[in-house]
Amino acid sequence: MAVLEVVQIGNPVLKAKAEPVEKINKQILKILDDMADTMYASDGVGLAAPQIGVSKRIIIVDIGEGLIELINPEIVSAEGSVVDQEGCLSVAGFFGDVARAQKVVVQGLNRQGKRVKIKAVDFLARALQHEIDHLEGRLFVDLAVNLKKLQATKEQVDE
Repeated sequence: MAVLEVVQIGNPVLKAKAEPVEKINKQILKILDDMADTMYASDGVGLAAPQIGVSKRIIIVDIGEGLIELINPEIVSAEGSVVDQEGCLSVAGFFGDVARAQKVVVQGLNRQGKRVKIKAVDFLARALQHEIDHLEGRLFVDLAVNLKKLQATKEQVDE
């Protein structure tokens, strides 16, 4: 397992539609493990494979309730609409307001290749939608309004 560099906005892999995973093998399992190490080391709540330079349909999310790993995820239903603030490890230092469905049902495969279905609301629904957008070549800045750059506070500068 390894902590990898998170690809930043401007890299073409972030704008490309990711390829489906045809077979779950040792390489795919290593990608999942490396993604988790990278996400946790970066203090993120989600990561998509393109963010580590791998154009495969793989996402992970952990909003503090345990790690969710999904291979070839898809949103099968969505309802409601909520605007909230988002940021992204691939767009470091920026945040903005994004409208997303309040509730989603997402299905995909787990690391054992078993089909799983996740019913998510609020923050988990937002995180899943954000990561699945990465697989379509969409970044939150493509959808955001009120985009702002984080300003370092004096305390952060002094650290």
